[in-house]
Amino acid sequence: MTHVGIGYDVHQLVAGRKLVLGGVEIPHDRGLDGHSDADALLHAIVDAILGALGERDIGTFFPNTDPRWKDAPSTLFLREAGKQVEFAEGRIVNIDATLIAQEPKIGPHIQLMKETIAEALNMNIKRIGIKATTNELMGFIGRGEGIAAMAVASVQLPDNHGQS
Repeated sequence: MTHVGIGYDVHQLVAGRKLVLGGVEIPHDRGLDGHSDADALLHAIVDAILGALGERDIGTFFPNTDPRWKDAPSTLFLREAGKQVEFAEGRIVNIDATLIAQEPKIGPHIQLMKETIAEALNMNIKRIGIKATTNELMGFIGRGEGIAAMAVASVQLPDNHGQS
């Protein structure tokens, strides 16, 4: 049976932080603020995978109150989401995600993001879609104050998943 989950994440851009999206460091004058590396794209993907499993969000597994996750790379969270799928005897069918950022330009980094995600989840890169768009200068994203990401994941699970 195929299960689908959605994920969304947003972080504020601040000075003094590296910008990491999709597990890739992107040259920019600011980075995303957060407890971990604040990778909004991977956080949205993790939430989508966990949602497909019927689990709660990334904060349940990796609370921002836990010092172990301070400045942690979000690829760690993504790998754990992949392990949760394995524990459920499932497999990720595909992931589709969109980054919403006024700047920097995301397009030149999408291939490396896809490679990083495919490696972390041990899946075929052709089953990962990443797109980028702007907010057409509107709202906090359009003003360059933050970056958002949304993702959908489909996961094939045994017919008896979640039944007691």
